[in-house]
Amino acid sequence: MSEPLFTDDDLQKESNHKNVTMLIYILLALGFVTGGLTAIAAVIINYIKRDDVRGSWLEGHFRWQINTFWFGLLWTIIAFLTWLVLLGWFTGALVTIWLVYRIAKGAIYLNDNKTMVV
Repeated sequence: MSEPLFTDDDLQKESNHKNVTMLIYILLALGFVTGGLTAIAAVIINYIKRDDVRGSWLEGHFRWQINTFWFGLLWTIIAFLTWLVLLGWFTGALVTIWLVYRIAKGAIYLNDNKTMVV
């Protein structure tokens, strides 16, 4: 009889990693109401757990989340700086829409067990 492709331990680890990945999406989303504090926690978890998902289908989600955080921070700073010339309203709205899109798309793909292509 041949060995199974995945052991129960492998399946449990993948389930745990998927749960952590969803938690990170939730923390990123909560960043809108916590002033970004949970988003900072999310990116810290990303960097701590990144090696655990390396080589798996979840690795793309981690890159997606990390890029979402850093580019979101960059564009938020730019929006804040342009606030002085009244372009901040427009830039801030664009950043918010972009962040909501990235978080929603990632969470939906994760729920559907699809990898993220960055």
